[in-house]
This record gives sequence, structure tokens and C-alpha cells, in this order.
Amino acid sequence: MARIENHKFTIDEAFRECFYVVPDYQREYVWTDKQITQLLEDIDEQMDSSSSEYFIGTILVSPRDGEKGHYDVIDGQQRLTTTFLILCALRVLFNGMPQGQIINGLTATSYTDSQGDIKTNLKLEPRYENAGEVVEKIVQANGDPQVVRANIQSSGIQIYGSVENILNAYDVIYRFLINNYDNEAKLKKYWGHLANNVVFIQISTDVSSALKIFETINERGVGLNPMDLLKNLLFTQVSPERFSQLKDEWKKITSPLEKNKEKPLRFLRYFLMANYDIKNDRNDAIVREDEIYDWFSKKENAALTSYQENPFEFVRQIIRNVNRYIDFSNGLGNDGKPNLAMDSLKKLTGGAFSLHYVLLLAAANLPKTLFDQFVSQLESFLFFYIFTKTPTKDLERSFSLWADEVRDIAYIENQEEQREKLNAFINERFAQNMIKKSPELKDALKRLTLHSMQQYRTRYFLASLAQHVDMAFSGQKSRGSLDPYFKLEIEHILPNNPENDLRSSWQEKHPELIYDDYKNRLGNLTLLEKPINIVASNDFYVNKASEYAKSANYLTRSLSTLAVVGQNTSISRINEKLSSFDKWDAEDIENRQSILISLAQDIWKITEIAA
Repeated sequence: MARIENHKFTIDEAFRECFYVVPDYQREYVWTDKQITQLLEDIDEQMDSSSSEYFIGTILVSPRDGEKGHYDVIDGQQRLTTTFLILCALRVLFNGMPQGQIINGLTATSYTDSQGDIKTNLKLEPRYENAGEVVEKIVQANGDPQVVRANIQSSGIQIYGSVENILNAYDVIYRFLINNYDNEAKLKKYWGHLANNVVFIQISTDVSSALKIFETINERGVGLNPMDLLKNLLFTQVSPERFSQLKDEWKKITSPLEKNKEKPLRFLRYFLMANYDIKNDRNDAIVREDEIYDWFSKKENAALTSYQENPFEFVRQIIRNVNRYIDFSNGLGNDGKPNLAMDSLKKLTGGAFSLHYVLLLAAANLPKTLFDQFVSQLESFLFFYIFTKTPTKDLERSFSLWADEVRDIAYIENQEEQREKLNAFINERFAQNMIKKSPELKDALKRLTLHSMQQYRTRYFLASLAQHVDMAFSGQKSRGSLDPYFKLEIEHILPNNPENDLRSSWQEKHPELIYDDYKNRLGNLTLLEKPINIVASNDFYVNKASEYAKSANYLTRSLSTLAVVGQNTSISRINEKLSSFDKWDAEDIENRQSILISLAQDIWKITEIAA
């Protein structure tokens, strides 16, 4: 058997010490916006978590003969290529700074080959199609995506397939960085996290062995279940003749998590913080992933959970929480049925935020009516924190402590007392914190653009506004599903891809303002049915306004004209908060942004839970 080596690399170490070659027989770069954004968001989210490292997986390589530090990439090139493009974008953003010089050495460097000659190589060299030339152009251009694309077009390289995928990835990465790290301090913090805390395991062996390992990994999966230590701990508490029974029960925990692609360790952390009063030397009420087994091993926690005295009942408690956890992640309520409040909350949090499961698990035993109302209040609270991009660590301790309060409320038998206690909790924990964050939220919404947040959250925001206006227009009180609004397209009122005469007209009127900045502002966005959007196309506003008047949602329809129906009616009252527009320029976009911010204040607020 060939020798197999493995080493844990940080991103800085990997691209400092290694040259990666993607052979032409490997799959081309195929990652889409969704996968790229997911990696970027995961890195971003982990930056503010309590864990010091973020593991992005295993890279399988084979050393190249006669080329020290050079490796053929057998598995993991999608992640490696994306990470390399992140370095390229950071190098541009750090232009003229010491960080840029350091990153420059991670994208290309000189070395001495076996013949004693000096060579300069890219740290990542894909050898399929024209990908190598494109990556080289990106490094050489050292510019934004527009500059890079122009250079490649002028060189005569055909832009399609993997070439287009690589250029698109660079564009997505570059815009994500400038939208989320808009000053030097934020950018430095991101680079420090990426360089030192983002890690992967590199497995290195000869080509034939590497390919065999790759085949095995893809066919069977690899690695131990992260809950095995806890399982083994529980097995020590039962007699051998009951091993089979415990094993069957344990599958009811692991199988749903695996089927729904949920992380077992994350679930266990949330389970503990939701169900137990967490004590530790840090006094932060938090259980980290690497502390879970140690937490269970402590005598006082063994007594708290009673897993030694009654391991099967403890396992059944975990099973109940797993089922609720999966239900919540699928937008279901605490009765396991479709739930409008949970579905709306899911549309806000998506897959990038999950800490709220601590509170949901703690609240799971509330009566359905109170649980649904609690979820709606939680949604408003989280809107403030998510749209101000508050670090997760600022909430983690609070949620663990608050879970103890919610759990106690859930077990109150007197319904009136339970409702009063829950209202008091919501006012003290949610409402008071929202009041403190209101100025910060208003400032964030003033700067909100299409690319400031993940697109599903921008769509959630616009959908909620449109639904609120339609409810006010019709006098409807009960909130329905956001699904009909999610089916609409995000329309740029000032076109996303304008004709030359429209762009020229804008620049003549606004010589100091950048068209592409204003086209992506919140005030320039609305939701529109696809057939209408096709007709409206990229025309001037005066020609598009008549098409907006055909929309089924009043927030878009009101752009063209406000409906006039009597005085002091539901329609006249919502009209006071809207405006129609005869023209569409920078001032109108800014005015509409203010209108939407005002509407948001009416939507995401705390309302007392009624009897």
C-alpha cells in the first residue's frame, strides 16, 4: 500500500507551501452562485462564532514527480478554485497595502525546479479547456470583475462553459466582499479569519491510491459520526442484552439528522442549551462543539440529564427534540403540521442562521396558539439582528439564558399566567433590544442594496412589504403565506441592463452619481409578475409605468398611480404611506427607499399576545 500522508492546512499555509494543478481529466469548474455564496456565508458566519476554526472539508491530492510542493488535485478542486478566487479578489481590495503583498505571494510565486532553473507559477493551475489562461488573466489583471472580463475578451478567449463559471465566481466573490466588508477594518478582520481559521485536511498519496480513496469516499462516505462518543457513553449505562435495543433507538436520532443533512454536533449544542441550565467556567452559558462530551462526562451534568439512571428515557428525550428540530427546519409548527409563522421565519433565516432553534426547542411545549405567536415575535426580533448583520456571538449567550426562561414558561399550567409571563418575556427580551437597535436598523436599511444581503433575504424583505401593503389595501388582518410573493421576480425599476441611450440620459442628469449603484438600491427594487416584467423590459420609466399598473400587488401598482376610493378607507390610509411617480431619477429612488423603510417599521414590531 502506498504511503498516505495527511496534514491540516490553514488557507495561508496551503497556498504558501503548495502548488495545485487540476489535471485535464478532472471535472471542470461547475460551482454556481448558490454554492459559492453558501461557502462565503459559512465563512462569514463562522467568523463571529465561538469556534476558533472553520473546517471546509478534505482535499485529496497526489504529488507530482520531480516538482517539489506541486500536487495534482484529485478531489476538492471546486473548493480550492473558489478559495483561490477569494484570494485574487482580496488582493485587489488590499491594493497598496501590506496585506495585498502577502496575498500576492499566495496566488503566484517563484521557485527553483530540479534543474536549478527559476520558474514562476500560479498557486492554482487548472489545465482543462481555457481555464488556466483565464485564471492567469485574473491574476495578471489584478482588477475588478469588469476589468478582468474586458481583458479576457480582448485576448480572444471564448467565454463559455467553465470559463464563464470562473468569471462568474470571481464576480460573485468580489461583490460579496465589497458589500459586506466596506471598510479597511472589516476587510482586515475577514482576511485574518480566512488566513488563519479556515482550514482543510489535505490527504496526499500516489495517483492510483488517491483515485481509489476518492472512489471509496464517494461510494461509502468517510469519517465517524460526531455523536459516537455520546452513544458509547450511553452504551456503558446499559446491560449487553439491551445493546440491540439502544442501537435501534439511537438510529431514530441519527437517521433523521442524516436524511435532512443537519449537523449532529450543532443539534446537540442547541439541544443542551435549550433543555438545561448550562454552567461553565466562562459563565457564558454556552456549550461549544468540542466541549459536548466533556459536558456530559461531568458528574453534575450526568445528574442533571439523568442519562445514567435512565439512559433510554434520555435517548427518547433527544429523539423528541430531533423530530422537533427537523420539523422547525422544514417550516412546521410544534404540532408537526405546516405553519405560516414558522414558514415565514424560515424564509428570513434560510440556512445561514440557525441559533434561533435554541429558543424554538425551549418553547416547543407551549400551547400551539402561544407558540405561533411567540414565533411571530421572534421573527420580528431576528429581523433587527439579521438585517443589521449583528454577529452571532452577540446572541448565543443571550439565547441560552433566555431558553431557561422560555422553558419554565412552557411548563406553567395556568394559561392566563403563562400568557402574561410570555408577554413579559417578549417585552423585556425582544422589544427592549429592538428599541436599542432601531437606529442601527434604520441606518442599515438606508444603505440596503440588492447585494447587501443574501438574495433570498432581499426577496423576503420585498415580499413582506408587498404582502403588508396588500393586506392594508384590502383591510385584511390575518397574515397569509409569503409564497405567492416569492414567485414574483425582483424588478429593477431603473433597468439592470439599460440600453445605451438610457444610461447616457442618466449620466447627463446625474454626472456625479454612478448608475450601477442606484440600480441596485432598495428603493429601485420591486416585485413583478414575469409576463409583465418581460414586457416592461429595460425601457425608460415613463414607458414601464403603464406595465406596473397591471401588477396584482399594490406596492408595485402604486408606482404608476394611487387608487382613489373614498375617505378614511383602508385604501386611503395605506395611500398616505405610499407615493406614485411621474418620473424616475436618483431623488425618486431615495424617496422610495424612505417609504419602504417606513413600511418596514410597521411590519417588524412587537405586538402583545392577546388572550
